[in-house]
Amino acid sequence: MPLRVAELRAAMRRGALTPSALLRRLLAARDRADRPEVWISQPPDPVLLAQAQAFDALLAREGPALLDRLPLFGLPFAVKDNIDVAGEPTTAACPAFAYRPERSAPAVERLLAAGALYLGKTNLDQFATGLVGTRSPYGVVRNAIDPDYLSGGSSSGSAVAVALDLAVFALGTDTAGSGRVPAGFNGVVGLKPSLGLVSTRGVVPACRSLDCVSIFAGSVTDAWSVLAVIAGVDAEDSRSRAVPMLAPLARAARIGLAAEPVFFGDSLAETAYDATVEALRREPALSFTAVDLTPLTAAAELLYAGPWIAERRIAVGEMLATQPDAVDPTVRAVIAAAPPFSAEDLFRAEDRMRGYRAHAARLFERIDVLLVPTAPCHPRIADVQAEPVARNSELGWYTNFVNLLDLAALAIPGLPRGDGLPSGITLIGPAGSDHRLAALAARLQPLLSSAGAETAPGLAALPLPFNEPTIAVAVVGAHLEGQPLNWQLIECGARCTARTHTAAHYRLYALANMTPAKPGLVRVAGQGAAIEVEVWEMPQRQFGRLMAQVGAPLGIGTLELADGRTVKGFICEPIAVVGAVDITHHGGWRHYLAANRPA
Repeated sequence: MPLRVAELRAAMRRGALTPSALLRRLLAARDRADRPEVWISQPPDPVLLAQAQAFDALLAREGPALLDRLPLFGLPFAVKDNIDVAGEPTTAACPAFAYRPERSAPAVERLLAAGALYLGKTNLDQFATGLVGTRSPYGVVRNAIDPDYLSGGSSSGSAVAVALDLAVFALGTDTAGSGRVPAGFNGVVGLKPSLGLVSTRGVVPACRSLDCVSIFAGSVTDAWSVLAVIAGVDAEDSRSRAVPMLAPLARAARIGLAAEPVFFGDSLAETAYDATVEALRREPALSFTAVDLTPLTAAAELLYAGPWIAERRIAVGEMLATQPDAVDPTVRAVIAAAPPFSAEDLFRAEDRMRGYRAHAARLFERIDVLLVPTAPCHPRIADVQAEPVARNSELGWYTNFVNLLDLAALAIPGLPRGDGLPSGITLIGPAGSDHRLAALAARLQPLLSSAGAETAPGLAALPLPFNEPTIAVAVVGAHLEGQPLNWQLIECGARCTARTHTAAHYRLYALANMTPAKPGLVRVAGQGAAIEVEVWEMPQRQFGRLMAQVGAPLGIGTLELADGRTVKGFICEPIAVVGAVDITHHGGWRHYLAANRPA
């Protein structure tokens, strides 16, 4: 069972674990595992231990307050070796390409600033070109459970490091599935964020317009805690963007399933997927719809058969021209053998892709999440070595289209195969659905016995910081937390920021013939009172959606709070309170409901 962030931090808070003890545990696991192919480089053990002991001293001096300030304090992590770490060589699994950067990639900088402990660089398919984990001069990365099978790529070392408890979490990259296929093959979580949510500055590009920094962890909660640290706009990265977030689903989730799933003859993969879906179908809060994936897989064909292959040449073109023998033969064949494309070809392909993206947008109007196998099959290493291109192409069936269509994805373990190997599923949503996918996946993991239950409840309440204009809205009745219409706020991405009172010139009434029951808040010129309210902050772009759901006699106006601030909030037409019960003396809707609860 992979290490869990919440459990490790709780042990540090109790004084039962120190960073150096945790590091020694991981180094011992590394020595027992005897998987040297997982790593391309690591600082010497004495250097790592000295840093961990310095962390011990910090923790002893500052105590639990340090853990509150640094969310990943003392947790060792690994980095795929196409991501820069200052002073450490970046090889992209090609020794002749290696360089030593002066700056770390922003994702690494943010992890270090959050107190995480850098552990080393992990192996990958060279230049992040492959989904197999076999295309590296540093060795074939074997599967964490059965070494005869693929670990998946290109982020092979990062996934196996987490699966074998060699790191608490790890960074990978994902262009065509490299952050998801290895997660599925090794029984861990693989979080592929929306394009631009995490800076890719300091990452050796594969296809720069499609590249993402991805996360491998033992649970959805752990992966989300890492994303919360590394996400953010980077002014120095032209591909970075403020991604508007979709809120978690507060009601039943509409799940799309492939109408005709493909497994390339792997009956064990098919059986495991069917069993996983059947287990999820028993959850009443999920509904399922068959989806034709043909337009999505058609988009995927353009990744290697279209002009996007030219982006791969940008990163390795000079190597191919000057030192072709330094490039893995299969990688060289994939990139060099592709035909040249003209500017006309690019525009034609972009026009086709716009059509595919429009189809995907319409699809996500009918469903909330697309659920697919992470990979359609799980070959042996020998099978891939015999047919490296054909087997690799099969593995991207459910992954290649995701970044091309600007989608987010999250791979989690499903029920295992009959031979004991892991089998994964992936949740896919539109750009900005990262939080929605994580909250749903955290709900699904306990339904799948091999995945284990989440250790930290309430993932839906842990959103990323707002990165867009917001508006504050005061609610007084059925939209309060725990009340029947609160879901409308949740699905608008709102967060409760204060529990307070209005200024003392309002009266509250229990309105008649309302379903669900609602109060009416009216400002008065005479004797009034302070009424209990909650203030929720939401994206401005969602405010119209909330207003459209508010029916007469209620409306949205401007409320004055007890501290003198004015915010938007629920008000009532004065005519609606004629004959209504004045409940002002209760001080708020919750107090009125409690006083009138049946005995």
